[in-house]
Amino acid sequence: MVDSRGPLAQDGRRAERLELRVPTTATQLPAVRAMAGDLAMRMDYDLDAVEDLRLAVDEACATLTTIAEGDAPLTVVFETTRAGLHIDAWVPTADGTEVPTDGFGWAVLAALVDAVEGRRSTQGEVPAGDGGQGPVAIISMDKFLPGQHPAEVGSGQNLSVAR
Repeated sequence: MVDSRGPLAQDGRRAERLELRVPTTATQLPAVRAMAGDLAMRMDYDLDAVEDLRLAVDEACATLTTIAEGDAPLTVVFETTRAGLHIDAWVPTADGTEVPTDGFGWAVLAALVDAVEGRRSTQGEVPAGDGGQGPVAIISMDKFLPGQHPAEVGSGQNLSVAR
């Protein structure tokens, strides 16, 4: 689903939101990675940034598939903005499940994007959720276009894998 609403994007178009829902299987993750790369290319990111986004989305989705409840789908919401690309990826989980943010994969993910956060939430609070109180785990990422990095984002992030 594409949602063309909100502030104008970098080229005068409205910001767009694309929602992608796929099964949490290894065979479906390349489709999500390809979507991230395609959006990044269309937004004129350089080739290194495009590859960084592909890898970051792949790592985030792989992390979430390990904690998804049963065969629950993976939902990824891409939002293009004037500043860059914002991505929310989430899966339904068992109550109390945390996003693993203390391993090597998380350190790699944090190095590939400008800002990343993993947390628990509910279906009512996540983009494209069903509005209910079902628990989910969400990873939110931002990759800014050159010259668009807000000063306050990323300051004070602890990227250590040993906590």
